[in-house]
Amino acid sequence: MNNEIQKSDVIGLKLPSNVGTAHKITSKTWKLAFIFAFVSLVIDGVDIMLLSFSLTSLKAEFGLTNFEAGMLGSASLAGMALGGITGGWACDKFGRVKTIAWSVVFFSIMTCILGFTQSYEQFMILRFIGAFGLGSLYMACNTLMAEYVPTKYRTTVLGTLQTGQTVGYIVATLMAGAIIPDHGWRMLFYVTIIPAAFALIFMRYVPEPASWQEAKINQLKQKKLKLDPIATQVNQRVSGQPTAKASESIYKRIFSHTQHRKMFLLWMTTAAFLQFGYYGVNNWMPMYLETELNMNFKALTGYMVGAYTAMILGKILAGYAADKLGRRITFVFGTVTTAAFLPVIIFFNTPDNIAYLLVIFGFLYGIPYGVNATYMAESFSTDVRGTAIGGAYNMGRLGAAIAPATIGMIVAGSSFTMAFIVMGAAYFIAGVIPGLLIRERQYDPQQSSLVNQDKEDAGVSDGVTTETTVKADSLTTSKT
Repeated sequence: MNNEIQKSDVIGLKLPSNVGTAHKITSKTWKLAFIFAFVSLVIDGVDIMLLSFSLTSLKAEFGLTNFEAGMLGSASLAGMALGGITGGWACDKFGRVKTIAWSVVFFSIMTCILGFTQSYEQFMILRFIGAFGLGSLYMACNTLMAEYVPTKYRTTVLGTLQTGQTVGYIVATLMAGAIIPDHGWRMLFYVTIIPAAFALIFMRYVPEPASWQEAKINQLKQKKLKLDPIATQVNQRVSGQPTAKASESIYKRIFSHTQHRKMFLLWMTTAAFLQFGYYGVNNWMPMYLETELNMNFKALTGYMVGAYTAMILGKILAGYAADKLGRRITFVFGTVTTAAFLPVIIFFNTPDNIAYLLVIFGFLYGIPYGVNATYMAESFSTDVRGTAIGGAYNMGRLGAAIAPATIGMIVAGSSFTMAFIVMGAAYFIAGVIPGLLIRERQYDPQQSSLVNQDKEDAGVSDGVTTETTVKADSLTTSKT
């Protein structure tokens, strides 16, 4: 959008401070946006892991049972799920950059306050509330970068972005080792106030993506001019946008549009199984290594760092592979091979090879998360993207909240072997659903309208990134 068009579009409109700034975007802006999103995800990863490393201290100070300690994790996941749903809506309503910044500020302050709590109940309530910010961040960062990065290397960049969380896990491990023994668990939470300043500073220098600004201006124009709904729908059909009244809620827009509704339900189901396996492994792999393989804590920590490091490589290479080979095939490969490798760890581990097995698993474990953000972002149009992927991913996270308890019940009633098989089955299902039902690149995140609806009709395969122009007559007769 050039400056003249932009100015003509906004005449007479009262714009939010982050709208009408597309002229500030240059070819280098995406790099600044990447630094902002990456560091935000590092902070996210640190905050997620702090609870895990402080659990032993919390159990001792508050006299908690294992069940009560586990409930703190469940409260975190539930808060993250609800926060992710509302955060996706906030992305579309207020902007990607603004949502990221205020999410970091919110959960940084709330996590810091945890250091002042005097009871288990206080800690759990505040953790649940603070996790709202954590849940918002993941999808907001990925949506931001999906709309900034060109298609040809979008997944490579987003795959690299995913490593931010993993880097945060490593940073949290090092912080806990340095702070808790000498200063206690409270100091670990006090230092989390620092990232709030970072977020507020960066928010001033990173403009919202041009596609979001364009979509927002169009919505404001419709509201201001009180456009006739029929005329608005005709214009949207010609431009390739899903039809919607300006006054419609975003969720109504999603579920009244056949394709959006289908993608939302498919991605929600996929996310539920993917995160069931992910959080199941996150919570129970350390316990398995410690109780079944008799590892001491120091050795266990070292193996975890090795697995996390391999996970970083897996995410980066997954992003590169997705740009070269396709999003769908890379995602399916990652989920299915992870599913297959979980039983390998159980049945074929020895004291000599367990380190190698965990490194390989960490690599495979990272592949789906190097791809899914781009894959999901390209399944929805700009006007609903944040709400759709935030809602789908985090409704799936609500399902994942039962993973720690479910796996615990299986371990208690059967064995770790059966538990790992169940987690592997979840990963397998998470691969099969998109493999069969979700095609690639339905929308270009750098445009506010649909660009390849007729790709299959034109004979272009899913793995090809050639964009087609949607014809007005075909859109007029299609379901919206």
